[in-house]
Amino acid sequence: MVKKLLWMLLVALSVVVGLYPGLFFLGEKKVGILKIKPGELFLNPFWYGSFYVHIIFGGLALLIGWIQFSPWIRRKNITLHRRIGRLYVIAVLLSALAGFNIAFYATGGLPVALGFISLSLIWFYTTLMAYFRIRSGQVIPHKNMMIYSYACCFAAVTLRAWMPLLIVLFGSFETAYTVVAWWCWIPNLTIAYFLTQKSALATPGQG
Repeated sequence: MVKKLLWMLLVALSVVVGLYPGLFFLGEKKVGILKIKPGELFLNPFWYGSFYVHIIFGGLALLIGWIQFSPWIRRKNITLHRRIGRLYVIAVLLSALAGFNIAFYATGGLPVALGFISLSLIWFYTTLMAYFRIRSGQVIPHKNMMIYSYACCFAAVTLRAWMPLLIVLFGSFETAYTVVAWWCWIPNLTIAYFLTQKSALATPGQG
């Protein structure tokens, strides 16, 4: 029962935050963190283009990624699973590259930039490895890399969950944002590690 409730919560949060980029197309351009960005940054076509690529394809990845963990879909319609998987991989690679670009302009300087750069690189790498693993028929390593990949993707959710708590804890937006640049994904990957270890124990001899 608890596992089912956690799964429903993950799906609900993924859908809600996955749709969040739609706010940027409803007339109000300065949403969330953009409210404190300097005006000249919006005149930078490199940053501006990268930002929209990041949120559009990152939102898409978050919206569809959880579907890939449904054993029912894999059993009933493996073709759909593969098609969604390809779309997810493309969306992640584009979003991660764009995220890497905009990380250099992160509010808070180098510590924040390094946090988001690290996230982008890990997200890109684990997703690409997941694709290569399944292309070579390595199902369990593929699944494990996808767990890591979606853990990175889910950082979009955990960042928004942690940020208000960290602001209360530290009493400073700048400090909270510096911490969340790392804390939005490190716990996620820690959980992913234990999930993959559980998977390895359940399927001895594979990997």
